[in-house]
Amino acid sequence: MAKEKKQGGKESKQEAPKQQPGFQEAGVTPRLQEHYKKNVIPELMKRFHYKNIMQVPRLEKISINVGVGEATQDAKLVDVIAKDLEIIVGQKVVQTKSKKAISNFKLRAGMPIGARVTLRKNKMYEFLDRFISVAVPRIRDFRGLSDKSFDGRGNYTVGVKEHIIFPEIDVDKVTKLFGMDISIVTTANTDEEAYELLKGFGLPFVKRQEVIEQGNA
Repeated sequence: MAKEKKQGGKESKQEAPKQQPGFQEAGVTPRLQEHYKKNVIPELMKRFHYKNIMQVPRLEKISINVGVGEATQDAKLVDVIAKDLEIIVGQKVVQTKSKKAISNFKLRAGMPIGARVTLRKNKMYEFLDRFISVAVPRIRDFRGLSDKSFDGRGNYTVGVKEHIIFPEIDVDKVTKLFGMDISIVTTANTDEEAYELLKGFGLPFVKRQEVIEQGNA
């Protein structure tokens, strides 16, 4: 820890900058990524009999999208939501704009109507870790994530109704509750492989009634 001298020859400790809660320091391998290498990869290779480690499915990116229908009445609402989303993901977000004008909805072309962000590498693993370990248990009346939201190509999307499940958000300062769609994109070829991959990461799926068939579309 760095030190600096005060007048009179006395030394005082200089406090190191505080790390934002929930985010890891630069250069540190995310805990979930280490878990993937040490535990998930061997389990998937054993289950699906992969011949090469490069065949094992992995996370590619996580896309988060927020739609703001009320933005047609209050244009500043998108700025508020984008700011909260940036606090959650720890990264700059992009405001989405309408492509067409729809008079019935008082919508003009180019009007901000939402926010989106794509996470990759360390930020992707860190977000997923916080989502599984902290945010999901805070969901009201939670009974497990649906296993019916795979797209047939190994990708999974889950909807969140209230962004305040993320501990980075100070509930007392929230002016607008909003939900979001979280899409987890993987390199898996089938829904079965993607399911086992995400289950290996710790996603708490509901107890399945039917097994997802390998190779479904």
